[in-house]
Amino acid sequence: MKNLTQEQWKESLEKDENAYLLDVRTEEEFIEGYIPEATNLDIHKGQEFLDELGKLDKSKNYFVYCRSGARSAQACALMNQQGIENAYNLMGGITEWEGEITHQ
Repeated sequence: MKNLTQEQWKESLEKDENAYLLDVRTEEEFIEGYIPEATNLDIHKGQEFLDELGKLDKSKNYFVYCRSGARSAQACALMNQQGIENAYNLMGGITEWEGEITHQ
């Protein structure tokens, strides 16, 4: 797992053709606004979350975020345990995000 600053994370994400954007907040939080192209996978769902991680393509580079960076750091650690080597945590989360946000 790598903790990246907002700038590092955004720059890496934009340059990475093998990127997969993962939002680990609740569905309610996700609906309120998310980074475009993100897939929502709620870390609070416990075993269901772990099952979904197991289905992910291990060859992709995962850019993970939550509200503040705490849940996404935990998610990245779990991803590493599942054999996903490239998981990048957005420090400060979407709260500090200055890029585009999509609202449903």
